Amino acid sequence: MANHTFPRELRLLTPENFKRVFNEPVRAASPQLTLLAKPNELGHPRLGLTVPKKVLKRAVWRNRVKRLVRESFRHKQHELPAIDIVVIAKSGIGELDNGELSLLVTKLWRTLSRRCNG
Repeated sequence: MANHTFPRELRLLTPENFKRVFNEPVRAASPQLTLLAKPNELGHPRLGLTVPKKVLKRAVWRNRVKRLVRESFRHKQHELPAIDIVVIAKSGIGELDNGELSLLVTKLWRTLSRRCNG
């Protein structure tokens, strides 16, 4: 059975990790979210999140978005190629309920996987 945890090695932790992804990334986007990705040599995907205060003013709202994206990643990590992913929230994300946000993120994971694999 697959391990559905989210340990430190599945996270982008340093500014250098984020900068590497921002240089010539593969994109998957919607009006509310942008996913940027770059292949890595680690054999597993890693996730980084950016939810600016400008987009969602309250920490509770930002944390909800981060929690839902992390949860989706946790379940889909075994279907994703070995890539580093940065998820950037855009305006309008606050209007999505939890179900809509989960569906959107799942759709963007598939798009990203397809674009990175071929």
